[in-house]
Amino acid sequence: MGITNNAPAQSGHAGRPRSGRWPAAVRSISRRRRLIAVSAALAMVAVVACGSSDADPATTASSAPDANSGTTLGTSGESSGAGRPTLVGTDDFTQRNEENGLITIQATTDLGVGTGRFAFVLSEPGGLVKFPVVKARTFFYPGGYEGDREGPIEEQFAVFREFPFGTRGVYSADYAFDRPGAWGVEVSLPRPDGSILTTEHRFEVKDVTTAPDVGDRPPDARNRTLADVDSIKELTTGSLRDPDLYDLSIPDALVSGRPFTVVFASPAFCTTAVCGPQVDVLSELNDTYGDRMDFIHIDLFINPQEIKGDLDLAVHTPLLMEWGLFTDEWTFVMDASGTVAGRFEGFSPFSELEETILRTLGEG
Repeated sequence: MGITNNAPAQSGHAGRPRSGRWPAAVRSISRRRRLIAVSAALAMVAVVACGSSDADPATTASSAPDANSGTTLGTSGESSGAGRPTLVGTDDFTQRNEENGLITIQATTDLGVGTGRFAFVLSEPGGLVKFPVVKARTFFYPGGYEGDREGPIEEQFAVFREFPFGTRGVYSADYAFDRPGAWGVEVSLPRPDGSILTTEHRFEVKDVTTAPDVGDRPPDARNRTLADVDSIKELTTGSLRDPDLYDLSIPDALVSGRPFTVVFASPAFCTTAVCGPQVDVLSELNDTYGDRMDFIHIDLFINPQEIKGDLDLAVHTPLLMEWGLFTDEWTFVMDASGTVAGRFEGFSPFSELEETILRTLGEG
């Protein structure tokens, strides 16, 4: 496919102060700038929309990706069948629009009936798309992707969430999926000349998610803490080793009466387009909200000190099976009762997690 991860190793954010973390004032300025950028982008989208027709854009992608690299997917879908381009799937979660070159990579693969976060990478032939917001509408295919589609069911503006280093990022928005089956998200990208490029990413929604969903109480399987090991190096593959993230077990957190956030990630082995320095972000959140909430990191591997860069030696923690986690990076925000208040598959930056944390703390 040619989409590669060019981000530097996750030893920390370039340009950070010696403490390894941005001060709160800098983060506040960054958030204000982001709000200004999003507001400007929304204004541009509105101007483009006013100058366009209400008809569905002709350049929409079709059919869900196939696990066989390079497989060409079906081209029908709309009742008219006109103007629907071919989509090529290079893996289970990547779809390329053959007509305009737009590529989407699905970051949130575990979707069930109910309201859930849908996140995706959007790129074009020139590289990663970083437009602050894009319009993204959901559609349902009652007869499968070869039949007509219902909708739009819901329309949202998906916000671009840039990763540290600025080399990657995802768009995300919350959608209500009211039934299981074949779904699509149609993404519209404004161009400087006033035109709009459109593609569609197709995916399946299950009856229930595999990982704990919002409102669920997660398994109380015990993770290792500093009390169980001789060195913190036995608990994380990362070079940023914040002891605060390794002194509390999940069972203890669930009965503590305090909200907490837990990250499942392996900092030294971020190899996909949708993972990032999530443990660094967790440590920053702990600096800001640690007086009101607990923060826990669980590495994907139970033998970090033995791997030494060779994943053939890695042994996954059994907690991944307990929690139903089958992709490389997960974050769960838990309320004070021990139920899931927010779930984030793939990398989620400080600003996105902070929104859920503030709501959980009753401040959002």
